[in-house]
Amino acid sequence: MSLKALANCTYSDLESLVSNLGQPVFRAKQIMEWVFKHYELDPDRMLNLPLKLREELKSKLICMSSEIKEVSKASDKTTKLLISLSDDEAIEMVIIPSHQRITFCLSTQVGCPVGCRFCASGEGGLVRNLKAHEIIEQLYHGIAHSGKFPDNIVFMGIGEGLLNFDNLAEALEKITEADHIGMSPRRITISSSGYVPGIYRLIELGKPFILAVSLHAVDDETRSEIIPGKLRYPIAEILQACDDYENKIGRMVTFEYTMLAGVNDSAAAAEKLAAMARGHHAKVNLIPCNETSEEFKRPAEIDILNFRDILEKTGVTVMLRLEKGGKVAAACGQLRVKHLKKTADND
Repeated sequence: MSLKALANCTYSDLESLVSNLGQPVFRAKQIMEWVFKHYELDPDRMLNLPLKLREELKSKLICMSSEIKEVSKASDKTTKLLISLSDDEAIEMVIIPSHQRITFCLSTQVGCPVGCRFCASGEGGLVRNLKAHEIIEQLYHGIAHSGKFPDNIVFMGIGEGLLNFDNLAEALEKITEADHIGMSPRRITISSSGYVPGIYRLIELGKPFILAVSLHAVDDETRSEIIPGKLRYPIAEILQACDDYENKIGRMVTFEYTMLAGVNDSAAAAEKLAAMARGHHAKVNLIPCNETSEEFKRPAEIDILNFRDILEKTGVTVMLRLEKGGKVAAACGQLRVKHLKKTADND
């Protein structure tokens, strides 16, 4: 029988465990406070627990199953953590400081099945889904490393979270429920490549998460050049799902738009994206391509600014993503790919 992860435990789980170990019930509350209020998964640090109970927790539960393997930091203080998992696979999370805020970018899968052609995350395809406790552990690693709880969490790291829905939903429950971590869903963004069935499952959760859809193109023909066909849905279906999300959840959707030179950065594309954003009451997040191969290039600065200006002049709310962590391979998957190549070279 597989062990339950400490990060997944409910109060009822811990109450049963301590009772079975002959410990008083109040120990369950103490453990809950350590795990979900002090963000601690190492029983050895839970010093108000008896030594015997700490040892029992380590033998009967999965406590911290991952570790920070490598830290890369850019001049703007953006920090990427390469996290080694219990099966020797690796993922990434990024700590992004901005003014008085700090954002954590978390991964949901080892590798990615979508395979956007400009993105390093999909190199090698999907290895496996992350379990709920592995998603939560990224948050805890980020807190331990930065010394701060994040103001915002974005699920924009490696993987398509809506294809790992059950584990993502379990992690989100622990992160947002008041008797666990208690973070507001309004401060959590879930990014998707436009996986329509997953968007409808997210609606069913009924929580006001921010939905960010990686559109990347204004017509299906161009989008097919960027995203392979297996998991690509027609833009019309994606837009309908976005409308339904806003209508039922009450939150504007964000269109993520990675700008690729000569592919989707024309003035005509900007005008069409502006009309699309206005028609579907969406914000737009422009992301100049972080070059990971020779195939796709970042547009010239003047083209990026012209594209943004066209959107703004029509009244669309536009965010132009500032360069964050370029020198730490901050595009999704780059540090992991570097790690995999290093590992292969050493074999």
